Parts: sequence; C-alpha cells; structure tokens
Amino acid sequence: MSASRPYVLWGAAGHAKVLAEAINLVGGHVIALFDNQELDSPLADIPVFKGLDGFKHWLAQQDDVSEIFGLAAIGGVRGRDRMQVHDMFRARGLRVSAVVHPRAHVSPTALIGSGAQILALANLGAGVSIGNSCIVNHGASIDHECVVGDATHVAPGAILCGCVTVGENVFIGAGAVVLPRLHLGDDCVIGAGAVVTRDVPRGALVANNPAKPLNK
Repeated sequence: MSASRPYVLWGAAGHAKVLAEAINLVGGHVIALFDNQELDSPLADIPVFKGLDGFKHWLAQQDDVSEIFGLAAIGGVRGRDRMQVHDMFRARGLRVSAVVHPRAHVSPTALIGSGAQILALANLGAGVSIGNSCIVNHGASIDHECVVGDATHVAPGAILCGCVTVGENVFIGAGAVVLPRLHLGDDCVIGAGAVVTRDVPRGALVANNPAKPLNK
C-alpha cells in the first residue's frame, strides 16, 4: 500500500473538518492548519499556525515540501481569498490538486481544475468544466457542458442545468436553481433557494423565485 499523502489546509474552521474527512477517504491525512485568526484546532492533534508568519515558520521546519499537498479550507463568498492561498501554496513549492470525495459522481468527460473540492454526493455531468480552487458542495448538481470559473462556490443542493456558464468568484447559494444556457457574471451572488431564469450581470446579488436583483 502506498504511503498516505500529507496535506496542509489554510483555514481552521468548519470547512477544514469537511475537507479532512474527504482527504482521509482518498488516501491522505492533514498534518498542519493555518489561519489568520487565533483558533483552536478543529482536528485532534493537528496544530494551527497563525497567519503568514506562522506559515513561514512551518515552512522553515520542512526539509522538502514538494510532496506535501495544500488546499484552501475557505468557503462562502471568499473565493478570491481561496484563490490567493492556492497561488501562494504553489509559489512556495507545495502541490495543489483537486480532491474528489469517493461518493461524488464525476463524468469521465468532466474537467476539474487544481485545488477544486468536489464533495460527497455532488454530481458533475458530461463535458462539465470546473475551474481552479472551486467548491462543489454536498449534493450540488452541475449538469452537462456547464463551465464554472475559478474560485466559484456551488453550495449544498444547488443545481446548474445544462450549458450554464459561470464566471469567476461566484457564490451560488444552497438549493438555488440556474436554468439552462444562462450566464452568471464574475463576482455575482445567487441567494439560497433562488430560481435564476435570466443572465446575471457581474457583481449582482439576486434572490427569490424568479430571481431578481437586490442591488445595482
């Protein structure tokens, strides 16, 4: 049996617990956590290092990080923070790859970017493309030929019907439904339970059924 892959996570709150479980199930284990806040570790016997100084201190203790994997355990609307961590890990020599929960369904024709997190019961249909450092959360479904940009978070139970195009750093709330062939612009937010029936412009916040803008 091959050795278990070591991982570090930036983020020491609830999403770190979720990722740690998925990592264990695909043959890895978490060895360290980093967070900008002073937090107790959510994982037994796993240390938390504070901020960039803590990360640099941890790096200085490592002989070689080229076989250590890094992921950002940061969910919600903080996609750009997640992408920044993704890029920092790679720049410092850590490996960044996708984690796919063994109970997710992923089409063999789907493409998944580095640092993406495909969690339990998620579905990726034929021809789907998922960008770097995305989260497709528990029970979310992304149907055929959808394209999801970097740093986007699709929350639990959300549904993207076929041929939807999603920009970068988009947050799609729990249980939202996006109808086929629509476009969601960069940095927009789709409220929980919304039913999106038309394109959403960049930076917009929409909610309700049918979804309507809550800001300009």
